[in-house]
Amino acid sequence: MKIQYSDAPLGAEISEIDLARPVDNATFAEIEGLFHDRGVIVFRDQRLTDEQQIDFSKRFGELEIHPAKIYNKPEHPELLVVSNVIENGRAIGLQDAGQYWHTDLSYMASPSRCSLLYALEVPMKDGAPLGDTLFVSTTYAYDTLAPELRARIEGRKAVHGYAQRYRMQQSKGGRAPLSDEELKKVPDVVHDMARAHPLTGRKTLFVNEGFTTSVEGMAEEESARLLRTLFDHITRPEAVYRHKWRVGDLLMWDNGSTQHCAVADYALPLRRRMQRTTVRGR
Repeated sequence: MKIQYSDAPLGAEISEIDLARPVDNATFAEIEGLFHDRGVIVFRDQRLTDEQQIDFSKRFGELEIHPAKIYNKPEHPELLVVSNVIENGRAIGLQDAGQYWHTDLSYMASPSRCSLLYALEVPMKDGAPLGDTLFVSTTYAYDTLAPELRARIEGRKAVHGYAQRYRMQQSKGGRAPLSDEELKKVPDVVHDMARAHPLTGRKTLFVNEGFTTSVEGMAEEESARLLRTLFDHITRPEAVYRHKWRVGDLLMWDNGSTQHCAVADYALPLRRRMQRTTVRGR
């Protein structure tokens, strides 16, 4: 197993390992340690069946079933399809998944531990991949936060919600409609803004542009200004790791310590098809 670190505050690449075969405990412990340290890791050149992706993902914990169930694979509902492909007049997956800075499932009472996205088709133009994914470390963001801002958020909670974001994306034509009753099954939750990572204990800046709607107990305008300042701090360019996809990449990220944003610089007939597992949080 070879490891190469990115130049950003997060991210590492692992090569010369075949995840289609069983991973022994010592190797898994090394992978998990690197994951906790770097937040984002990619396994290159994988050839995985659905079952093999699910089995490896389960090494990290119980898997979530994504609330947008129409985009989960019927035979394997643990797999969320992320794709711009249209078949029989219907989108086979989320076409606009993650095209804004967010943390997966931060709107759950127990935010997910991590996500694992497997690349089956990557759009290409002039020999270069399109549809990069950008990542930032919320641990690094907290560590580099100005003391006065850190003092403002300590002890405060922020509201995270799924319904508002889904309706926003639906209005842009990228998603199938979900009824109010379906969206009510995913109610708003609150989380500490300075949140300790549940496994490493390190403090993170746990707010994100995609799902954080307000600061609890703060006037609307003041809340919006504070959140905008924090969002801009988290995603400043020098903190970003940019992942360029290759077919066969299995990319995983820590939802307790990172945010990500998908770059939408491709369209049909250029095809993008991936599938994601999400590990339940603690």
